[in-house]
Amino acid sequence: MTNIILVTGATGKVGKTFINRILADSRFNSFTVRALCHNRELPPHPRIQNIHGSIEHRDLVEKALDGVTHVLHLATVKETPEQIMDVTVKGLFWLLEACRTSPTFKQFVMVGGDAGMGHFVYPHPIPVTETQKHSAYPGCYALSKVLEEVMLEQYYIQYDLNGCCLRAPWIMEKDDFKYQLSFGEDVFGGPRWRDFVDEETADDYVRTQTIPIMLNLEAVPVKRNFVHADDLVGAILAAIDHPKARQQLFNICMDEPVDYGEMGKYLHETRGFPTVEIKTEFHSTWLDNTKAKFLLGWHPEYDLKKLIDAAFDYVRAENDPRKVWYPG
Repeated sequence: MTNIILVTGATGKVGKTFINRILADSRFNSFTVRALCHNRELPPHPRIQNIHGSIEHRDLVEKALDGVTHVLHLATVKETPEQIMDVTVKGLFWLLEACRTSPTFKQFVMVGGDAGMGHFVYPHPIPVTETQKHSAYPGCYALSKVLEEVMLEQYYIQYDLNGCCLRAPWIMEKDDFKYQLSFGEDVFGGPRWRDFVDEETADDYVRTQTIPIMLNLEAVPVKRNFVHADDLVGAILAAIDHPKARQQLFNICMDEPVDYGEMGKYLHETRGFPTVEIKTEFHSTWLDNTKAKFLLGWHPEYDLKKLIDAAFDYVRAENDPRKVWYPG
C-alpha cells in the first residue's frame, strides 16, 4: 500500500534532513513525500510532491491533505506576534481538523519544543520529564509551543486521534553549535554574547576565537539541552507507525545536556581556544529522554564531544552560506 506523508516546514533543517533520510531508508519505500513549502522549494524528485503556501489557509491545508496517510508537522514561526497565532495555532487546527475527517489518515507526528517548559529561563531542580507542567517563558514563541501540545492532546481526548509529539530542545546541524558560541554579529541564537562585554573586548574575543562559558548567578557552569537534527530525525523515523508512539509525548534530546564548563575545557584541550566565564541569569536544565529510549528503542548518537567536533570541523560549501530564515 502506498503511503503519503505531508511534511510542513519541509525546507527547514529538520524537514530537509527527514526527507533525505526517509527517501533513502528501504523501510519506507512505500512512502511518497508531499512537501508543503512556503518561501523555498525542494529540488525535483520522483517521490516528492511540492505544494506552495501556508497552513494558515484552510483551503490549502485541505488540498495538501488529500489522500495523505501521515503528517509530520514542523512548520512554525518565532517571535513574530503578527503571524504566530495564524500559523502556529490556526494552522495546526486546520491540519488536525482535516486529519480527523480524512478517510486515509493514519498518524500525526509533531515536533514541539522545550520552550514550552521554559528551558533554561526558569530553574528546574530535577530532570524535566514529560509529566511536568508547562511553564513557557515570556514571549509568543514559547506560548505557541504550549498551545501546540495542548491542542494535539485534546484531539486525542476528543477524537481518539493517532498522534505523537516529539519535544525537542535547540536543534543543531552543520556548524550551528560553533556559531552559538560566537562573540560576533554572526552569533546563532542566544545569548548574544557580545552584549555581555564592551565592543572592543567582544571584537578581541572574535579575533582570538574565545569561547564563552555560561555561568548561572552562583557562578556555576550552566547545563543546557541540545539535539542534533540527525538524532531528532532518527526519533521521527522510529515513531512512524510505532504502536507505542500512539498519543504519547517524548523528550528528544542528548543523553546529557551540554555542560558549558566541560565544553570549554574540551575546546581548549583539543583546539587551543581560550575561554572566558560569562555570568548570566540562566539556569541549568536536564531534559530526560528515558521515555523515548524505553518505548521507541531510540538512542541519540551525539554526545558532547561529537556535537562539538561535528560543528567545528564542518566546512561550508560556497553555495551554502549561513542564513537564518526566521527572526527571533
